[in-house]
Order: sequence, then structure tokens, then C-alpha cells
Amino acid sequence: MKQLNNAILALMIFCISLSAKSQDPHLSQIFETPLLRNPSLAGLFKGDIRLQSVYRSQWGAVTVPYQTTSVSGEYKQKIGNGDDYITFGGQVLYDKAGTVALTTLEILPTLNYHKSISAYNNTYLSIGAMGGIIQRGFDRSKMTTNSQFDGTNYNSSLSDGEYMSKTSYSYFDGSVGMSLNSQIGENPDNNYFVGVAYHHFNKAKEVSFYESSNEVILPKWVVSSGMRLSMTDRSYFTLQADYTQQGSYTEIVGGALYSWRLQEEEDSKYLFHVGAYVRWNDAIIPVAKIEFGSIAIATSYDANISQLKKATKGQGGFEISLTYQKAKQNNSSLDAVKCPRF
Repeated sequence: MKQLNNAILALMIFCISLSAKSQDPHLSQIFETPLLRNPSLAGLFKGDIRLQSVYRSQWGAVTVPYQTTSVSGEYKQKIGNGDDYITFGGQVLYDKAGTVALTTLEILPTLNYHKSISAYNNTYLSIGAMGGIIQRGFDRSKMTTNSQFDGTNYNSSLSDGEYMSKTSYSYFDGSVGMSLNSQIGENPDNNYFVGVAYHHFNKAKEVSFYESSNEVILPKWVVSSGMRLSMTDRSYFTLQADYTQQGSYTEIVGGALYSWRLQEEEDSKYLFHVGAYVRWNDAIIPVAKIEFGSIAIATSYDANISQLKKATKGQGGFEISLTYQKAKQNNSSLDAVKCPRF
């Protein structure tokens, strides 16, 4: 009976994974994954070079943990004789889901152009594009079905009864986005951004392990916003939120971090951030982050509040991120009067 229950659970997880393929893997630390939100958010940071990595593990209380790893990089430089900038970047995402190890690998180069639209303050209109190869696959040897039960026992030598011609496939995927960011008042550290992105605009077809399927990756809209406001000489608030719609699926994530310098010096590079985010009707996400020099480390945890909380015992997903951010020694955007910054 235990083997039967394990086999049924494995099949359920596999079916859930297949039915969820129209939805994208997502991470709770949206403030550390700008390219996944909107390619036009590439380069909206203080400095010229940024490398970021986020690791997430979830649902360990229910089944084999679902694991997601994101790695991204951005390089920003001035273009022409005006105040415009261009950002080159790339996003790599690896996701491994469930008992059958359903994997997704995304390799997505990114390009973003920042157009200055004000001669008096720090205001930019950014237009970005991202596109590349997506590969998906699973380990069929880990799949069990009712066809492999001989009446009383599980028999791995029996056929699983599924007519699949392949266990992996790949396709091209693309996203575009636009954002506006501007200074608030006289303080250049006070700023905001708003943006909208359209993901999977090419609606890739034949994304299935079954030859007879003609499913598509559903387009996804993401509306993003954020604001940073100074509180004192040593502290400030950062607020960010995303609204996502992909087919019938919608998601709202938002929250705030309170940040303060650990030293009195204005140029102190030691900062501590604490706050919380909420994924509406799903999870409460406390966050802690520390910066020292060019390095930042953030941790967060999804406390499940959805209908799955009984099965998950309230446990959700743990995330940890690492960011490296630096300005070039010469010709840095930090030396410019105006440049995209958040």
C-alpha cells in the first residue's frame, strides 16, 4: 500500500508539473530578479556592473523539493554625446520540479536602451528586449503509473503506458518591456519607476512531450512599480510591487524594506535592510538583507497562508540571493549628473 501511495503521489506531481508548464517559475525576491520581471529594468541601479544570483527551494514538506536558480548580469555604459545609456545583460534560469525532475533551462540575452527625456532632472524612458533558448525535459525512469501495477505489487519492468515520443524539447522565447524612472524632488536618491512587460510574445507552439498536443506558452503581462524615499540621513524606505497575468492565472506580489547605514559616514557601504513582502492569498514573506562594500546577501522565507497550508504545514519556499554591484574606475555612470538609478 505504501508503494501504491508513493506511485500515485509521483503521478500527481508529474501531472501537476505538466499542467503548470504554461506558468513560469517565479521567485519571491522580485527586487533581486529585475530581468525576470521586465527586460527594461536592466541597468536601473547605482553603478555600471551588477551580477545577481538567487536560489529557491520549496514544497519540501510535501514532496521532493522544487528548486529554482536564477543568475543574471548587467553592464551599463553611456552612448553618444548626450545623456543616454545602454545596458547589455543576460538571464539564466534553471528550475527542477518534483519527483520526475521536470527541468527548465532558460538562456536569455538582454538589451535595454535608456533615453533621457528631461534636461533638468534624472528622468529616463527605457525600452528593453530579451530572447533566447528554453529547454525542458524530465527523467522518465522516475515516473510511475497504474499501468506498472500487476494487481498487487509495483513492477518496474512493465510499461508506464504513456505514449510520449520524447523526454525533452527546446524552443525560442522572447520578451519586451518599457519603463519610466525619475527623480522625486531635489534629492537624487529619492526616485520611482513604473514599467510594463510582455513575455512570451512569440507564443511558442508544440511545447509538449506528446506529439498530438498543440499547446502554446501563454503570453504574460507584468506591471511593475517601485519607489525609494529617504527617511533620515542614514535610512530610507524601498517599496516594490508586481502584478502578473498569464492566461487565467494572476499574481500580486508587493512589499517594503526599511534600510539604514550601520555607520554614520555618508559614504558608508555597510547597510542593513529588513521588511516583508506578500504574495496575495498565498504567502507572507519576511526579508533580511545586508550590504558590505560591493556585496549584498538577502534571505527570505515564504510562510504559506493558502489552501495548501494544511498539506505544507505552513512551510513554503526558502530563498537566498547574492549580488555584486560596482562602478567602473573611469567613465562611470556614477560620475554623470544624470543616469538611471534606483
